[in-house]
Amino acid sequence: MKRKFVYIMMSVMLLCQPMQAFATENKTIVDENNSVSGNNGAQENDSKDKNDEEGGAKTDDSLGSDEKDTGTQSSSTVSSVREALGSPVGVSSVVEAKTQEDYVKAYEDAKNANWGYTNLGIANVSNNLNIRAIPSTDGKLVGKLPKDAACEVIESDGEWAHIKSGNVEGYVSCEFLLTGLQAKWKAEELVSVIATVTVDNLNVREEANTDAEVITRVSRGEELEVVESEGEWVRVYLDDEEVYVFAEFVEVDAKLMTAITMTELLYGQGISDVRVDLCQYAKQFLGNPYVWGGVSLTNGADCSGFVLSVYKKYGVTLPHYSGAQANSGTKISVSDAKPGDLIFYGKGQTINHVAIYIGNGQVIHASSPTTGIKISNVYYRTPLKAVRILQD
Repeated sequence: MKRKFVYIMMSVMLLCQPMQAFATENKTIVDENNSVSGNNGAQENDSKDKNDEEGGAKTDDSLGSDEKDTGTQSSSTVSSVREALGSPVGVSSVVEAKTQEDYVKAYEDAKNANWGYTNLGIANVSNNLNIRAIPSTDGKLVGKLPKDAACEVIESDGEWAHIKSGNVEGYVSCEFLLTGLQAKWKAEELVSVIATVTVDNLNVREEANTDAEVITRVSRGEELEVVESEGEWVRVYLDDEEVYVFAEFVEVDAKLMTAITMTELLYGQGISDVRVDLCQYAKQFLGNPYVWGGVSLTNGADCSGFVLSVYKKYGVTLPHYSGAQANSGTKISVSDAKPGDLIFYGKGQTINHVAIYIGNGQVIHASSPTTGIKISNVYYRTPLKAVRILQD
C-alpha cells in the first residue's frame, strides 16, 4: 500500500508541469476594457460602477527627517528577491519524501510556504479580474484583482471563488484564477522585494548618503520596490526613478501584488457630474501598463500621457509633460482639491510627476513600469502643487 501511494504521488508530480502549460494555453482572455467573457457568452463590463478606493486624507503637510548619520544595516534588509524568498518549500521536498507521513508533511509545508497565503490564487488575466459582491456577473463590483495579483482563496465551487486580497473580499470567476501548484510556480516568478516605510515622513535621497539632496518624503505604510541593498541604504523605485532610503526606517520583505478596492464616489455634494464621470473613466484603466512617452490608456502611457488622454475625452487639450501641465489651469492648495484636479510631485522642487485626484484622499496615476496605472494616497510622497483644470 505504501509503495502504491509513492507511485501515485510521483506520477502526479511528473504530470503537473505539462498540465499547467495546457491550462494556461486554454484560458479565455480578458479584454482591454476589463470585460470578462465566459463560456456562456456573457460579458462583465465595469465601466459604469461608481466605485473608488477607501482611505482617509492626511490633514497636514508636516515634514520630518528620518535618517541617522550612523547606524547598522537593518537585519531585515535583503539584496535580492531570492534572498528574501530563502528556500520556499516546493516540488523537490515532496519528491524527496520517503514515507506517507513525509509526503503529507511536505505537502502541508508547501501549501503554507506561499508568502503569507494558505490557499494561494493568482489572477490569470491580461488586464484586471473583476471582484464581485456576490458570485454572479450581476453582482456589484467591489474591487479589481490586477494581472498576476495574489489572493487568499477562502472557498470555491469550481465556477466562482470566494477570495480575499488586500482590503478586498468578494467573488471572482475560477476560469481566470490559478490555484494550487500552478499558483505557487507563478508566484515564484512574480514575487518582488518590497520596502515598507515604518516612520511618518521618510527622507528620500538622490544618493546613498545624508549629505545628498532630499528629493521628497514618503509617508508611513507606503511600499517601495527594492532595487538592491547597499549597506545602510536601500535603493528603491519611487514611481519610475531609482532613489535611496535609510534601511533602518523600512521593513523589507518578499510580497505579491494584491487587489485594488473601490469605494463609492457619489454625485452631488459640491462635485459636478463631469468630475465624477472623469474619475470613473480614469479608474477603468487601473493596472494597465506604464510606457515612457506613451499616451495609450490601454497599451501604455506615462504619467502625463495618462492625464493627457483622460482629459482629452472631456474636450481638454493638455501638453505631454508634467511640468507644462502644472502651468495649465488655476493653482489651488492640495487641501482644496476636488475629484478631477491634478496633483504634482517632484524631485526636490522640480516637478516630474502628475496624478489625478479622485477624492477620499487618493490619486490615480501611471506610476512605473512595475506597477502601471495605480491608486495611491495623495501624500504617498510630498505634493508640490495642485492645479484645477475643470472650473465647474
